[in-house]
Amino acid sequence: MGVKGFVEGGIASVIAGCSTHPLDLIKVRMQLQGETQQPSNLRPALAFHPSSVHAPPQPAAKEGPIAVGVKLVQQEGVAALFSGVSATVLRQLLYSTTRMGLYEVLKKKWSDPNSAGGTLSLSRKITAGLISGGIGAVVGNPADVAMVRMQADGRLPPIQQRNYKSVLDAIARMTKDEGITSLWRGSSLTVNRAMLVTASQLASYDQFKEMILEKGVMRDGLGTHVTSSFAAGFVAAVTSNPVDVIKTRVMNMKVEPGAAPPYSGALDCALKTVRKEGPMALYKGFIPTISRQGPFTVVLFVTLEQVRKLLKDF
Repeated sequence: MGVKGFVEGGIASVIAGCSTHPLDLIKVRMQLQGETQQPSNLRPALAFHPSSVHAPPQPAAKEGPIAVGVKLVQQEGVAALFSGVSATVLRQLLYSTTRMGLYEVLKKKWSDPNSAGGTLSLSRKITAGLISGGIGAVVGNPADVAMVRMQADGRLPPIQQRNYKSVLDAIARMTKDEGITSLWRGSSLTVNRAMLVTASQLASYDQFKEMILEKGVMRDGLGTHVTSSFAAGFVAAVTSNPVDVIKTRVMNMKVEPGAAPPYSGALDCALKTVRKEGPMALYKGFIPTISRQGPFTVVLFVTLEQVRKLLKDF
């Protein structure tokens, strides 16, 4: 029974991750807007012409998800919308498979056998989400770092681009050039974010679904699954976006040999971001986050419910 939960969660997560990857990429690019690039001779992230390399720094204009997506396609091609998709697949296989499998294990273990259907209290659902999300994040952090870097690579000038060929190439080169510990750069943020996302996403999905069924609003079917999952996606996006912005910036920072890193850690990154760009900078990329988190969560849980039906006799 335990292994089955991991398999079901893994299949649903990979499908959801791949289908919403372009939205995730746009979210990452938006979260990096306003960040000062080092060294100083780098051109602006979305500059059109190489001649802008020596231009004095200009305040970066805030662009919406559509503008970011259009410029990305114009400058890097349609294929760029799937930059880092191999890292997304590996991340879902490691992180999401672990968190969803463990969540189901804890749910079964902690469910009250005397309650209707063996339901679990909301507090226990949240606790199960926090534990499973944290463990999943530790397992999947190397793929997460690789994914962020591969998604952000196109915004750098050609001379600064890392040009990873695949997620395995990214992990191998990070290990060789920056040491094995670089694979867990920003891991404290990843763990915190994963705990928040898993607790809010999985626990709220179960809670919304139970409420809909108990009140007789809808029957257990596609409508209930879509409604519950979209509501869960909104809750997860609101909860996790600030941590996600800081995580993206810490993972993506380029540390030059002999030079001080742009951020000494998560707290330093958060303080510098707020001081330079204001508190609402922590919600940069929120529109693509909710635009991605909503569909991702819908695809995730609708697929998961269908996979469960297919595998129920196994």
